[in-house]
Amino acid sequence: MNAHTMAQRAYSLDSAPIRTDRGTEYEVFARITHRMKVAAQNCPGEFAKLASAIHDNRQLWALLASDVADTDNKLPNELRARIFYLAEFTNSYSSKILTQKASVEPLLEINTAIMRGLRNGGGTV
Repeated sequence: MNAHTMAQRAYSLDSAPIRTDRGTEYEVFARITHRMKVAAQNCPGEFAKLASAIHDNRQLWALLASDVADTDNKLPNELRARIFYLAEFTNSYSSKILTQKASVEPLLEINTAIMRGLRNGGGTV
């Protein structure tokens, strides 16, 4: 294998993309949101899949809450408080979905708003 071939392989489209923290966060939100949406559309036959997606969404929001509660977090205090509130709401509201007393739609809207903010480089929550 010569240097030219090695260079082509190193810079080919097959190489793993470099992601920013924001891009990684967006991707996680997108995957979980998509799973919740698809499972909710197929409910009740896919309730186990919905419950799994809701669980993963809760874990994501718990991680975010933990991150913004850290005193070393560099986000503005008001934004940290908003994210923490959304994490608490998501956790509480998820219980209503799992007991089939509420629609998944509000969680989809919250996640979509967060994704929009991540894509646009910030904004308010």
